Amino acid sequence: MTIERTLSIIKPDATARNITGKIISKFEDAGLRVVAQKRVHWSQAQAEKFYEVHKERPFYGDLVAFMTEAPISIQVLEGEGAIAKNREVMGATNPEDAAPGTVRAEFAENIERNSVHGSDSAENAAIEIALCFDEAEIVG
Repeated sequence: MTIERTLSIIKPDATARNITGKIISKFEDAGLRVVAQKRVHWSQAQAEKFYEVHKERPFYGDLVAFMTEAPISIQVLEGEGAIAKNREVMGATNPEDAAPGTVRAEFAENIERNSVHGSDSAENAAIEIALCFDEAEIVG
């Protein structure tokens, strides 16, 4: 497999409950390395830009409001097949459908407040990483 990088966001519902470390441990236990990380509180403009791809969807406004309500923790994860591995560790978007032991099965409150975001493709990972980190901040 190829070494990849992917973006991971620990969302406001998880940071508010102080479970950031527990979530990061799941990624590290799965063989992913954190090569960049920061805690930020997005402005509305930052959240709108990040989720611009969903602008026409009915949940867009609620998603932007949610992602700006409290700090988030953003990481670049690196490893073999990092994109697929991250998505496997996160679990299904709807925590009711998430496999036992996944982040969403253990920590998500519901489908909207599902604790984590992860890039869904190599193309989106590159775009999302560039939106959130300067190249000098990635020190893997």
